[in-house]
Amino acid sequence: MAQTFEKARENMVDCQLRPNRVTDDAIINAMRNIPREKFVPRHLQGFAYVDEDVALGNGRYLREPVIIARLIQEANIQKSDIVLDIGCNTGYTTAVMGHLAATVVGLEIEETLANEADKLLHDLDIINVVVVRQGKLSEGYAAQGPYNVILINGSVSAVPEGIKQQLADGGRLVTVVSKHGHMGQAVLIERHGDHFSTRVLFDAATPTLVGFEAEKSFAF
Repeated sequence: MAQTFEKARENMVDCQLRPNRVTDDAIINAMRNIPREKFVPRHLQGFAYVDEDVALGNGRYLREPVIIARLIQEANIQKSDIVLDIGCNTGYTTAVMGHLAATVVGLEIEETLANEADKLLHDLDIINVVVVRQGKLSEGYAAQGPYNVILINGSVSAVPEGIKQQLADGGRLVTVVSKHGHMGQAVLIERHGDHFSTRVLFDAATPTLVGFEAEKSFAF
C-alpha cells in the first residue's frame, strides 16, 4: 500500500502540478514527500491524490493539490518567513509550508481537526509548526503576527480587513475570492506600508471556508 501511495504522489506531481505551472522545486519536493493520504479520513485515502477537493466533514475540505501548490507558490515563502495558515484542517497545507518557512501557525476552529493536525504534524516530525484553536477563523490570529505570509484555506466572499492588518510590511496573502458561489479567482494581496494591492492570479473553483460566507441581504 505504501508503494501505491508513493506512486500516487509521483503521478500528482507529474500529471497535476508540473502541467499547471507549478515550477518551485521546494514545493514540489514537499508535496512529493508528505503523505497526503494521512490527512483525510481512512475510508477516503484512495481519493487523496485525485484532482479535486476531498470532504473532511462539517463543510471542510482538503483542497485539490494544484490549487494548494499554486497559491503557495504565488506567496513566495522564504526560509525566514512566519506564516499563518487560516483553516488548516488536518494540517496538510501547514505541513507543506513548514518545509518552506521558519515558522507556521495553523489556525483551526474544529477541535477534532485541530487534534488530528497536532498528531500528524508530530508524527511527521515537523517541528516548526504550531496549531492554534480559536473561535472565529475570520478574525485571524494577531497574537503571533505580524506575518510574512497568510494563506486562507478555502474561498472567501471578501478578505476581512482585520486579517490584512496582520500582514507585515511587504507581506503576502493568498486565497480564492468568490462572490457568487463555487467559482472564484485566486488573488495575491500585498502590503506596502498602510496600503494593500490586489492581483488576480487565476480562476479557481473551491468551496467557501466556513465563517467566510457572504452576508445575506434582505429584499423588501
